[in-house]
Amino acid sequence: MKVVVAIDSFKGSLSSYDLGEAIEKGIRNIYLEGEVIKVPIADGGEGTVESLVQGTNGEFVVMDVHNPLMKKIKATYGVMGDGTAVIEMAEASGLPLIPKEERDPMKTTTYGTGELIKDAIEKGCRNFIVGIGGSATNDAGVGMLQALGYNFLDENKEKVGKGGEVLSKIRYIDDKNKIKELDQCNFLIACDVDNPFYGERGAAEVYGRQKGATEEMVKLLDKGLRDFSKTIEKTMGIDISNLKGAGAAGGLGGGLVAFLNGKLAPGIDIVLEKVNLEKEMIDADFVITGEGRLDFQTAMGKAPVGVAKVAKKFDIPVIGLAGGVADEAIETHKKGIDSFFSIINYPITLEEAMKPEIARKFVEKNTEEIFRLIKVCEKKFSK
Repeated sequence: MKVVVAIDSFKGSLSSYDLGEAIEKGIRNIYLEGEVIKVPIADGGEGTVESLVQGTNGEFVVMDVHNPLMKKIKATYGVMGDGTAVIEMAEASGLPLIPKEERDPMKTTTYGTGELIKDAIEKGCRNFIVGIGGSATNDAGVGMLQALGYNFLDENKEKVGKGGEVLSKIRYIDDKNKIKELDQCNFLIACDVDNPFYGERGAAEVYGRQKGATEEMVKLLDKGLRDFSKTIEKTMGIDISNLKGAGAAGGLGGGLVAFLNGKLAPGIDIVLEKVNLEKEMIDADFVITGEGRLDFQTAMGKAPVGVAKVAKKFDIPVIGLAGGVADEAIETHKKGIDSFFSIINYPITLEEAMKPEIARKFVEKNTEEIFRLIKVCEKKFSK
């Protein structure tokens, strides 16, 4: 029996690595000699650094950066085994870093994300994977670029400040002091949304309110993105206004493409390629995948469906595990997940269910029961 475990984290509860350990225990309770291959995965958001570092025998780097309101915090990025730097912008510029009452995308900045990139460059990294989910910002990456040496000037050729409020003020872009090594760097951007830079489906209109924007702020932020895109096109000859994914992370997707020649790609595709999942699946009997909640979003191409897609190349049965399973999760059957299960064994509050020790127990025991059934069927149909 060979089982490949490639499961996304149960966010706020268990990491991909922890889940792999619990699932392996459950399998070995039934198949003691079974081969269990654990491949930590993520879809470009939370857990991407951990998955790629652990999956390639890399290392973590912890450093001081500025959070979205320019307060000092500790943040972590990773360096993969091949020297590629893996950065989650949410580590330095994410929404959870700001108390709800202080959230204000007119003020918040991606400066800390730029500090992570700068440190990796100084350590010799030239290839980058940047996950851009979960931002607290709407500054189109201006703060990040300021940390990398770019200057943005107003009509009087004075430096602008930070935050989404400065975008409409920018008239000139000065790159004389940018880090020279940037021209040698390659940026692959893990992005799972297709929002344009501005407009009714743009960064401000779709995501601004959850970052603390009032209705008036949303209009101002959208205007800022529109004005900034015109400045970029006029100054650099690059039009990102309707680029799919440019509106991700408050316009950071567009900023990375325009200034750092970034390439946008689905996060799960990037991760699965880097951890070489396809190679690990050769001769597997089963694949186990999943995430905290299986629902309509899963079916639209999140991590479990990405894993299932690879498994189906080898005609391997795929089992999904999740904390919660929505009715619409049935759509994942069409995307390659053959059967799925909730790990919850009895009525329990969400808070209790997310406690790591409880979630770990549930995952192990439910995995054991699944493979107990597999063993029964194996004996019956082998007669």
